[in-house]
Amino acid sequence: MGKRARMRQERLAEKLLQIRQALGLSQSEMLKRLGFEDVLDYKRISEYELGKNEPPLAVLLSYAHAANVSTDVLIDDRIDLPAKLPAKAKHS
Repeated sequence: MGKRARMRQERLAEKLLQIRQALGLSQSEMLKRLGFEDVLDYKRISEYELGKNEPPLAVLLSYAHAANVSTDVLIDDRIDLPAKLPAKAKHS
């Protein structure tokens, strides 16, 4: 097996950013919403949104749940996010 770079999804970063913005959350609030505030630093969200790093599968699954979409929508560059994502998060 060679040491080729792994294929990356071209639109994943923009989709993750769209989800956070649709929810009206800061990066640290998004990390909390995803349930990873005790495991990851909020700066990871920035890395994911800028395409500098790809989130682990568990984080992708949490993004899909937050946006109420299938993981296919996040992963498949040919599929757009729905025009209407969940409303902004309610502050409790």
